[in-house]
Amino acid sequence: MNVECTRFKVKEGKSRVVDDWMELLNNRIEEVLLTLQDEKMYVETIFREVVDGDEYLYWYSVQGENGADVTDSQHEIDQLHLAYWEECIDPNYGPIDLNAQVVMIPKYIRRSMGEPIEGGYL
Repeated sequence: MNVECTRFKVKEGKSRVVDDWMELLNNRIEEVLLTLQDEKMYVETIFREVVDGDEYLYWYSVQGENGADVTDSQHEIDQLHLAYWEECIDPNYGPIDLNAQVVMIPKYIRRSMGEPIEGGYL
């Protein structure tokens, strides 16, 4: 299981396009949720922040092993998602992976994900 939180910088002047992007994902959430199955994505959340005038998006995810890559998806919603990504995410600012210190996922939830139970989890 992979638990990640990664920060991406939004291109200058693209805040309104990000608004449209997030609205698209929220309005078509049922389609989005269907694509997550292929990716073995158990949880995916997008956070948004502005710091000193720079805008960032953070992706938090809990994903199983060997899931499909979103870039290989044939789902229309994923194609739209990737188009927004190309338009909005600054490729000159490398993604910053935050360092997980503690992952707290109860055993009963891990079991429902089909994940192994051994290790330092509750």
